[in-house]
Amino acid sequence: MHDGGMRTDASQEGAGGGGRQWARADATRQALLAAAREVFSEQGYADAGIAEIVARSGISVGSLYHHYGGKAGLYLALWEEHSAAQEARATKAVAAARGDGHGERDPIRLFIAGARAFLEVCWEHRDIARLFYEGEGPAGFGLLRRRRWRRWTERNTRLLRVDEDERAGHVLVLVLTTVIGEAGREVATAEDDAAAAEFIDEVARILGRLAESDQTF
Repeated sequence: MHDGGMRTDASQEGAGGGGRQWARADATRQALLAAAREVFSEQGYADAGIAEIVARSGISVGSLYHHYGGKAGLYLALWEEHSAAQEARATKAVAAARGDGHGERDPIRLFIAGARAFLEVCWEHRDIARLFYEGEGPAGFGLLRRRRWRRWTERNTRLLRVDEDERAGHVLVLVLTTVIGEAGREVATAEDDAAAAEFIDEVARILGRLAESDQTF
């Protein structure tokens, strides 16, 4: 019984140690991402140096390469994090608009709710959004961005209830997705909170005019 008890304690200690190790690794990753975000935003991807990122993060260069494989890995991780934030906010906004099934049902107005949330993230995270819109990333970033755009197009096709075989509807989804993407660029470079909010409101008003037309879908 004593041996069994000792094994249980050791097992618990090992589990706790594993948890602490995971927490330290996560803290290391977050410190590296935060430093990379600052350096990339200030200097751009091409001019950013590993030494500067390491110095600001307080993390060793070995840990940087272990977790991210280098500068490109950091950039792509930041892109994924930013895109995930946009997707999560948009999804939450659409769900809130729908309510418990008794809320908004018009597909364009649901699209507007998601688009507004997407654009709000562009402003809130404008430092990193400007980097992705205006700067050149590592090799392969263009392909990653195109894949993400196609994913957004597919999601919007479902949200707007468009038959993929319906050419006119498909073209409209492509246009709307592209417009919102480019609107994100304008929002990210707005002068201040008021200018960003005004632009987002104007985008929503323009999209709202589509909802007023019974012939849209």
